[in-house]
Order: sequence, then C-alpha cells, then structure tokens
Amino acid sequence: MPSVLFVLTSVDKTLTGAQTGWYLPEAAHAYYTISQQATVDFAAPKGANPPVDEGSVKDYANDEESVRFLNDPVVKEKLAKTKKISEVNVTEYDALYYVGGHGPVIDLPVDPDNINLIGQYWDAGKIVSAVCHGPAALVNAVDSTGKSIFAGRTATGFSDEEEVMVNKVKDIPFLLEERVKQLGANYSKAPEPWRPKVVVDGKLITGQNPASARPIAEAILKALAAKE
Repeated sequence: MPSVLFVLTSVDKTLTGAQTGWYLPEAAHAYYTISQQATVDFAAPKGANPPVDEGSVKDYANDEESVRFLNDPVVKEKLAKTKKISEVNVTEYDALYYVGGHGPVIDLPVDPDNINLIGQYWDAGKIVSAVCHGPAALVNAVDSTGKSIFAGRTATGFSDEEEVMVNKVKDIPFLLEERVKQLGANYSKAPEPWRPKVVVDGKLITGQNPASARPIAEAILKALAAKE
C-alpha cells in the first residue's frame, strides 16, 4: 500500500497576531479520500499536535468529514504523534501533501528541513503535492541543479483575488499567486474564485483552494496508481 505524508504548519499566529494554523477541510477531505487506498502520517516543523486554524473549525462546523476528522480517535493519535520534518526520511513515503491555511505561508517556506525534504523527494521522482496556501511551502525548494521546482511548470494555489476577498493580505509575508509566477511557473486558476481547480504537471500536483482538497486527493491517488 502506498504511503502519503501530510505536512502541516506549526504556526498559530499570522503576521498581524491573528490566530491561524492548518486549514481543517483541506486535511479532512484529503485524508478520508487518500486513506482508503494509502497509509497517511503527519509531519510539521515542531512535531506533535500542530495547531488547527480555529476559523476553519467554525466555518466547517456543519461539514461532515471535517467534524469527523476532529473527533476521529485514529486521527487524534496521528496528530499527537506528528513527526518533526527533520525526522522524515526520503524512503518512508511515496508522496508529500502540503495542507493549506495561512500558517504554512509563514513557517514552511523558510524552514530549512522542509526545503531539504522537498528537494530530496523531488529528486527521487516522488509526488510533491499541495493545496490552497500549501504551495507556499514549496517556493524555496529547488531540484538538484538549483532550479525552482516551479520553473517552467504549470501550477495553481490560492489566488491573489481570493486573498483579497478574505482580507488576509497583511497577515502573510507574500502573495502565493504572485510568487509562483515570479518563480517561472505558468499559474492557472479556476474561472471564478472558490471553485475547485487542480493542476497535475508531472510529479507536481497543486490545488487552488479548500474546494480543491477532495479533487487533489483523487489526483494524488491516480498518480500513485500510475507509479505502481
């Protein structure tokens, strides 16, 4: 059975001091899709019990899978045993999946262990995937030649338009769409904000927003099946 590592933020405050963390449905929807056909573990820079974005808990209080995820004893144990990124080995997993939230824009792009992890998985030909703000974790990752993993590839992620709509531009160090374009990617997004959008470009798989969590999970499973 293939294995997927969900990578989460360890940050619980934005640049303005607002509460943040990893975004609940982007973990929950992907988890219940992927875990049917693959094993799932969690990792974060600081390890155990990474903080959830409390706003996402409120916003998805009526979402069945999100509520289930928060109360699932298996998930609770996995979150309590979240690995430090520094402890993860390149041979352990077949794919990386970066969960969004505003937290990942703050700690993961500049975390040296995370940058190293992505480079190792990328050079090993493994799947590197991310949803919503998750692609922010990849912006400083390079391949063995020192080139950005976004250079010359098509990708998506939380759009500048969506960032303005949630009024969070001041809370994060950079805008994801703008940065991905600067790195040489062909940025692609859904025709309207908040619609699902997933882009598969070889081993790089990206999703635009919370609505893209289930579709990106399906794309990850499809890519894993193609490798078997």
